Amino acid sequence: MDFKLSSEQELIKKTASDFAREELLPGVVDRDQNKIWPTSQVNKMADLGFMGMMVSESFGGSGLDTISYCIAMEEISKVDASAGVIMSVNNSLVCYLIQKFSNDKIKNDYLPKLAKGEKLGAFSLSEPQSGSDASNMNTYARMDGDSYIINGTKNWVTNGINSDYVIVFAITEKGIGHKGISCFLIEKSYEGFSPGKPEEKLGIRSSDTCELYFDNVRVPKENLIGSEGDGFKIALATLDGGRIGIASQALGIAQASLDASIAYSKEREQFNKPISSNQGIQFKLADMAIEIEAARLLIYKAASMKDLGENYSHIASMAKVYASEVSMRASTQCVQIHGGYGFISETGVERLMRDAKITQIYEGTSEIQRVVIARELLK
Repeated sequence: MDFKLSSEQELIKKTASDFAREELLPGVVDRDQNKIWPTSQVNKMADLGFMGMMVSESFGGSGLDTISYCIAMEEISKVDASAGVIMSVNNSLVCYLIQKFSNDKIKNDYLPKLAKGEKLGAFSLSEPQSGSDASNMNTYARMDGDSYIINGTKNWVTNGINSDYVIVFAITEKGIGHKGISCFLIEKSYEGFSPGKPEEKLGIRSSDTCELYFDNVRVPKENLIGSEGDGFKIALATLDGGRIGIASQALGIAQASLDASIAYSKEREQFNKPISSNQGIQFKLADMAIEIEAARLLIYKAASMKDLGENYSHIASMAKVYASEVSMRASTQCVQIHGGYGFISETGVERLMRDAKITQIYEGTSEIQRVVIARELLK
C-alpha cells in the first residue's frame, strides 16, 4: 500500500493550492458577507480543468482519478468552501451521473460543455416535504407524445440559480414508491422552468441555493437518463461519489482551521509568552491534527475503492460523517483558540465554523450516513 502521492497528484495539489491562494483568497470574506457568486473564479477553475476532473478526456474532461479530485477539492475548500461546493456538484453529482448513466446523445450533447466549465450543472432531488426520505417526492413527469411534462418543486438546490443544466428526479409512475422515480436532464431555458430566490444561509454564502419550480415543463423523451424507474438507484449511486467530494470539502475546512490555529497560537502572546507554549493549546492542536489525518486517509480509501470498482458506499458514508464532524470540531476549536478575534468576521475564522456545519447536513445527514453504515454491517 503506497501512501505517497504520485508526481501528477503533487502537481494537482500545487496547482489547486496556488490558485486558491492567488484567486480565491483575495475577497473571500467580502464574497461571503455580501453573498457574491465567484464568477471569475469559477471560470478560472474551468480553465484549470477542475470542473470535469474525473470525466474522460474524450468528453473534454481531465480524465483523472478520484483521489486527484479529492486533493483539489481539499485545497480549494481550505480557502473558499463556497467555491468548493460549486466545483463538487458539477463534478460529483452532474458530470459523474451523466458519464455513468446517460445515453450517448446526452453524453455528446451536454457532457463536454459541463466538463470544460462552459456550462454549469445542478442536482435536484430534495423537495419541501422530502429531505432524508428522498423517495417521498411529489414532482411528477407524465408522458405526452415525444416529451415528458414535468410539474413540481425542488429545494436546497446548489447552483440552482447560476446553472445551465439541472439533473431532476421525478415520479413517472405513481403508487410504487421509489421504483416509480425517474431521472431527467433539463435545460434552464425550457419554458415553465424557473428558480426561486436565493436562500439566506448560515454558511457557504457565496454559493447559491434555491428552490426550483416546474410548471408544465416539456422535456424531450431522449433527456430521460437511464430507463423509467431507474431514478432512485441512479440518485443513490451518484450520492455515494458525492459524499467523497463533500468529505474532501470538510477536510479542507478542517485543515484551514488547524493551519490558522497554529499560526495564531505562535504569534499571540499572553503572560509574556506565545499561547502555543501552553499545554492546553498544544493538546487542542494535536487532537485536531490526529483527526484530520485520519479523515484524509478514510477519504482516500473511499476514493481508491470507487476507482477500483469495489463496493464503497459504506466507506464513503464513513468518510463523509467523520470528515464533517472533524471539520465542525476543528473549526470550533479554531474559534476558541482565537478568542475574541475568532468571533469577528474580519479574521475569516468564524466563516470556517459556519461553513463546516453544512457538511454534516447536505448530501445525506450524519444520521443518514450512520444508517447506511449500520445497514452494511448488519447484512
